[in-house]
Amino acid sequence: MTPMHKFLGATAALALSAGAALADPGLIIDLGGKFDKSFNESAYTGAQKWVEDTGGEYVETELQSEAQREQTMRRMAERGANPIVVLGFANASTLEKIAPDYPDVSFAIVDMVVDQPNVQSIVFAEHEGSFLVGVMAAMASKSGTVSFVGGMDVPLIRKFACGYVQGAKSANPEITVIQNMTGTTPSAWNDPVKGAELTKAQVSQGSDVVYAAAGGTGVGVLQAAKDEGILSIGVDSNQNYLHPGSVLTSMLKRVDNAVYAVFEGGAEGFKPGINALGLANDGVGYAMDDNNKDLVSEEMVKAVEDAKAKIMSGEITVHDYTSDDSCPAS
Repeated sequence: MTPMHKFLGATAALALSAGAALADPGLIIDLGGKFDKSFNESAYTGAQKWVEDTGGEYVETELQSEAQREQTMRRMAERGANPIVVLGFANASTLEKIAPDYPDVSFAIVDMVVDQPNVQSIVFAEHEGSFLVGVMAAMASKSGTVSFVGGMDVPLIRKFACGYVQGAKSANPEITVIQNMTGTTPSAWNDPVKGAELTKAQVSQGSDVVYAAAGGTGVGVLQAAKDEGILSIGVDSNQNYLHPGSVLTSMLKRVDNAVYAVFEGGAEGFKPGINALGLANDGVGYAMDDNNKDLVSEEMVKAVEDAKAKIMSGEITVHDYTSDDSCPAS
């Protein structure tokens, strides 16, 4: 057993069956793995920061297949982890079923709303952050064509795409935005080869800036963009470091902060209901650092900051595809 994780083996299971209980939080990592350099890794980073800051321990499980969702959730609850953070919208229906069976366990789910008295639903304004990087993409483009590669074709990812298109067109109404999704099954989150293929096809159609919102698949998108000599935009985690001088920026989705807050609050400080994170509370944003400073002009930063202020004030309304499955800007 390391000071960073508590992996429960047979001895711990026997102790718990004899009446012992854990006071440690739990993290259920979605398909794609905790080192996807994107969504899952952001959550893992938040958990690790909590460990470093507090010296605490947590229970961690990585899903390997769709069939494991219910079993994993039940096992973690029965082992005594509390609160439990569940990553990904695909766990919503399972949690809706499981949560009532464990009324004394606090659950938090990222990216979907589950209406149960012991569940906190953490949702992000991805469309707002995507609008900002869309502005930057349009301003950086020399060809007048930019593109988007999504992971699994679901409303959440269309939400990213729609915000991106709206932002790009706000900066250049004549911009062309090519959109492709990697697939319709969960494997779409971890297919960097397909991500690279889609990116190369988009380049052949004139794209010179590509935004990836595809989990581990995005690694292939960013690599192909570098190989093809175009700019890319990362997602969720700050991915600027992956290809310095090639990644224009990254749309930050602060899953790390959300996980940290749940762990820090513990079961005693847990607040059920909806926790909405957007520009106003630094839930989303864009990344600037030494890796991309030479790619982003002062004019771009000014335009993005102006758009950010207008979104926060209500002067600009960014369309939310998950509320209305259309994208007026497309």
